[in-house]
Amino acid sequence: MVDMAIRKPVLSGNHGGSATVRLTPAPAASRVALRAPAGSLKALSSALGVTIPAAPKTSGRKGGRSALWLGPDEWLVIDEDGADLMALFSGVSLLHSATDVSHRNVGIIVSGPGAEATLSGGCPQDLSIGTFPVGACSRTLFGKAEVVFFRTEDDTFRVECWRSFSDYVFGLLAEATEDAGH
Repeated sequence: MVDMAIRKPVLSGNHGGSATVRLTPAPAASRVALRAPAGSLKALSSALGVTIPAAPKTSGRKGGRSALWLGPDEWLVIDEDGADLMALFSGVSLLHSATDVSHRNVGIIVSGPGAEATLSGGCPQDLSIGTFPVGACSRTLFGKAEVVFFRTEDDTFRVECWRSFSDYVFGLLAEATEDAGH
């Protein structure tokens, strides 16, 4: 009989929070780092089934799929249903680069009325609802780690970071929830 190794998600079992904030690992998702010129966006959006945004700090969303603007020709595409995003992009003949980063990134959900204050505990960016509305996204620093903030609801953010920084980011978020709870 052969024992099979089972891959355990890096933040499996981690939960944190306070009276006003909840931290939970995001479910597994497919992710693609997408680079493309403006002339390819219409075809890529059609293949993806989501409008790829051209404006800074915006996202396109449909169901469990999101395309987050990271730069003038760069997006992070997340599919919470685990779809084969690479297969979708392979049918587009216009210029683009798509790299599967599903196992490089980890998502953390920060939710509750203290979510903004929690994220502000490690990032000086203005995350108020008026400046950073639902659907806004930004690549920034949280503590010493590069992250992507994505506001999915009024009081909920998805924080994407590299797997190798996930314990650090989760720990810093857990500390910040304590301050946000006061």
